[in-house]
Parts: sequence; C-alpha cells; structure tokens
Amino acid sequence: MQPLFEHRLELAGYETRVLELEGEDPPLLLLHGWSDSADTWRHALDALGRRDRRAIAVDLPGFGAADPLREGAVLPQYDAFAADLRAYAEDDGAIAVGNSLGGCVALRLAERAPLGGVVAVAPAGLDMARWFAIVERDPAVRRLLSLPLPLPGRAVQEVVGRAYAALAFARPDRVDPRVIRAFAAHHGSREAVASFLEIGRRLLPELKDPFELAAIGVPVLLVWGTDDRLVFQTGAERVLAAVRESRLEVLDGCGHCPQIEEPDRFAELLLGFVEEEARAA
Repeated sequence: MQPLFEHRLELAGYETRVLELEGEDPPLLLLHGWSDSADTWRHALDALGRRDRRAIAVDLPGFGAADPLREGAVLPQYDAFAADLRAYAEDDGAIAVGNSLGGCVALRLAERAPLGGVVAVAPAGLDMARWFAIVERDPAVRRLLSLPLPLPGRAVQEVVGRAYAALAFARPDRVDPRVIRAFAAHHGSREAVASFLEIGRRLLPELKDPFELAAIGVPVLLVWGTDDRLVFQTGAERVLAAVRESRLEVLDGCGHCPQIEEPDRFAELLLGFVEEEARAA
C-alpha cells in the first residue's frame, strides 16, 4: 500500500495543494470539477495506492487550497496549469483523469500535449444542463447569500453540504458523509461561496464550445452516470464521433460524481483503462 503524501507545489505560477501517490507509471493526473477539490479523488487514490499506481491530484486555481485565478479568460489559465502538471509528472504517457470541469481540462490537455490517454468523467463543455442556474437558484444557496447578517462558517458549510449532496448524487444516502464534509470544508464563508459562483459565471461563455476534439490522438474513456443532472450523457456522442479511440462506460443509477458515488466500480474502470493502455504500448 503506497502512502498518500500531501504537499504544496507551484504550477504555472499558482501555488496549490497536491495529494500524491508514488508507484508504478503511467502517472494519473486527477483534476476535479467546479467548486470541488482534490479531496474528491480520495476513494480513487485509496484504490490506486493498493494497486501501487502513481497518481497526482491537485486543487485547481480558484478552488480548494489553491491560489486564486487571475483576471481574464479562465480555461487558458487551466490549460497552462494542466500542462505544467503534466510536465511535473515527467512522463509523456501520463493519463489525465477529470470530472466535470476537470474532464473538460483533461480533454483540452490531450489536444495540446503528449499524453497516454484521457478518462473524462461527465466532462463539462459538451451537452450541459443549465448547471450553473441549477446551483445558483437552489433555495438553500439563495437564502445563504441573501441573509443580511453574518453566518458562522459551520452554518455555511451545512447549507453547502446539503446542496452538494442533492445536486451531485443520484442517491446521497449511499455517499460517505465524510466526503460531503470534506467538500463543504472548502466553503467556509459566504464570501467563498460567492467567489465560486463568480468563477462559474466567468466560465459559462467559455464552456459553450471549448474543444477541438479532432486534435485528440490518444485513447479516451468517457464515464457517465445515468442520473447525472448537470451534464447530459448525450454529449458523449460528439467525442465518440470525433476521437477514433474513444468509448463510453455508463454507470446505472449514478449521478454527476461516479468517483464518489460508485468508488469501487469507478476504480475498476480506471485501473482497467490504465492496464489496457499499458498492454497496448
């Protein structure tokens, strides 16, 4: 069992938090979704550590314990950050793994840099629901932002945790409560929540057509839950049509974050993809 190391690292000029496993290559570069953090991959990291696989999970700029985003377009900042992460891994066979916004960043990285493959979990930028409107109009979130008096951090985190559980998962009751608490821990104030919502507003125009899928020349595994409310599975058709070595795995009864809601099944898919590509190399 490989130990999990938590440390700080500077990528593309942003200091960030890293959860890293040593182990056998190819390294897996784990990219989380909007308003999430590297903690979303802890179940997967546990499975990878038991299989002696190298993996690197990071907080994207603007989220978790990473530095804030700069002014200007958001996706180019994430492109530079992801490219520096791949360079840090020092392996052209690295596999980029991303959920939601992280899936979008992973696919864009494959358009621009040498990789061994991509595992995109419900990637943003394809056939998206009005996910930001769903989040921003959530009654609990609206009350949180509209209350005139200061709220203690614990109260903010409770509201965020409930909204996250309701929106991200098909069956919140089967999700480890520690995962929800870890997510909410990065939303310790109304100011933090407002900052994440502002990043979402900045991203929306950029996510309308963010890909040059024909430029991807590596294998791509798409993973989707049948009950994803935020990014529709129909978006997979664009990737399957444009990327020759691409396939789709659908997890029945799962929501937007299969790495959390179906951690064992997700780990099997991820490790199977890694081993399949290693055999083909």
